[in-house]
Amino acid sequence: MSTEDPVSKRLPVVRVLVGIVAVVALVAIGRQFGVFLDRFVTWVDGLGALGPVVFMLGYVAATVAFIPGSVLTLAAGAIFGLGPGVVYVMIGATAGASLAFLLARSVAREAVAQRLSGNPRFAAIDRAVGREGLKIVVLLRLSPVFPFNMLNYGLGLTNVRFRDYVVASIGMLPGSLLYTYSGFVAGDLVRLAGDAGPERGPAYYAVVGLGLAATVAVTTIVTRTARKAIRDATGVEDAPAG
Repeated sequence: MSTEDPVSKRLPVVRVLVGIVAVVALVAIGRQFGVFLDRFVTWVDGLGALGPVVFMLGYVAATVAFIPGSVLTLAAGAIFGLGPGVVYVMIGATAGASLAFLLARSVAREAVAQRLSGNPRFAAIDRAVGREGLKIVVLLRLSPVFPFNMLNYGLGLTNVRFRDYVVASIGMLPGSLLYTYSGFVAGDLVRLAGDAGPERGPAYYAVVGLGLAATVAVTTIVTRTARKAIRDATGVEDAPAG
């Protein structure tokens, strides 16, 4: 006859339910936030010195709430320019990814485990992280073999150290640079079309265009190299689109 306390049996179920509710709430908030994205960008652009702080806090919230960061990264280039935009994106993305990681190791652990249960791609990643830790996490940041926002939570279930996880965020730099550069160019063209920006000569746009092309080429090479390394280490192929 079992002597296990019925309360102790129910407790894990309650924790799973709480975690699931928390994740569902975050996703719902993320979808609503997307509706106001245009207004958010316009608002940030008019905040002056407070703009970068608000933008980075918004990026943190977006990352935790499963909102794709590419749109915000493009906006960073258009609002702040290339250099500052990359810095603000990296800070916001790293802080958001770190918060998601810590949530997965605490209140949302059971919900994340349920979500990833039986996923062969993540199981392979988990084994590889267990063997090589920091190296694999850096490669995962460089290569889109697993959805970024879900990966932030999923890595919280692995045994990678938090310090190594944060250091591995440097792997987000090539993608952040590419999207910020693209947003910078797009923003410049929009301002030119609306007569809201300074006059730019052909030489300026030739240099900017060459810079963007070079960034695309380097990012593509880095991504392909990382993808191959991940495939060799784990057998994991690219994540499906969508």
